[in-house]
Amino acid sequence: MAQDEFEDTKSKGILWGFSVFVGIVLLVLVGLGAWWGSEPGQFNIMDEAEKRAKETHDTDNMPVGYVYTNTLAHIAEVLLHKPGGYITNDVGPPGVLLDNVPSWEFGALVMLRDATSALRNHFARDQSQSAEDPDLAVAEPYFYFENDSWALPSTEAEYQKGIEALHKYMTRLQHYGGNVKQAQFYSRADNLWQYTEVVIKRLGGLSTRLTANSSGSNYGPGLTEEEKEKAEKQGTPVARVTWWEIDNIFYEARGASWALLHILRAIKHDFADILLDKRAMRTVDIMIKALENSLEPILSPMILNGDGYGLFANYCLTMANYIARANAAALDLRDIMNRG
Repeated sequence: MAQDEFEDTKSKGILWGFSVFVGIVLLVLVGLGAWWGSEPGQFNIMDEAEKRAKETHDTDNMPVGYVYTNTLAHIAEVLLHKPGGYITNDVGPPGVLLDNVPSWEFGALVMLRDATSALRNHFARDQSQSAEDPDLAVAEPYFYFENDSWALPSTEAEYQKGIEALHKYMTRLQHYGGNVKQAQFYSRADNLWQYTEVVIKRLGGLSTRLTANSSGSNYGPGLTEEEKEKAEKQGTPVARVTWWEIDNIFYEARGASWALLHILRAIKHDFADILLDKRAMRTVDIMIKALENSLEPILSPMILNGDGYGLFANYCLTMANYIARANAAALDLRDIMNRG
């Protein structure tokens, strides 16, 4: 009998020890998940540019385009080096269990890609037939590498190469070969107009997707069969976004707003002359303010999506409102830049 009691106590001890171990592991994973799942804060674009200039060249020389390019590089660095690192391509816990952070990363990445393409194709070229900058020709494709690759080559390794190419371009912006700058950045109205066209489409798409889950949406199930048929013939999507997916779209919009906010601040600095000349500085400020409002802290542990004037707020419609305001200002900015 004593032997049976001893075996029973031993089994309970092993089971209890295993339960404690599992509990500790779960607590660690939950803690890491909460830490890794937090959104990165905003950074000061001027401080980061000055720090980069002093660390690499021991100089305060920041020519036009330096702040813009450094902002793109630092956005990519934040994506790679924030708490938990780059999570989209994680294959183990807790990263693989965090679906909102990858959506946030993708939203920021899309804005980074657009801004890098604008730098390569417009801002760094004098004319349409001018030769493109060799470092930017290297940098842009790296940021278009698949965003979820964990094997060789990994997404992080490819994006890091893009960052290094941007840094090389920044170095050449600061130096002259003879009496000619080794790299160029043209802060002209036509260049900014072409980039703004892309921003308008991105913001419009995000706003539409955010509102596609509301009961009053033109894309929802409230359409009659005749209206659905007509919409389908016109190629208009009618599928309503489910509540399982809408939080991902919300966080994608948050990531896009975060990245675009910093890019606009850099544009405000490097395109200051043309913005003042065209009296468009206020328009950029309106875009910046709308995006700042869209990044206010989230007080609820989950994304609420109440209907109409119900008890609960609809976070996605609120986010869509801020993005729509930024988009309206972007339309004004495009028209101003396109005006002679």
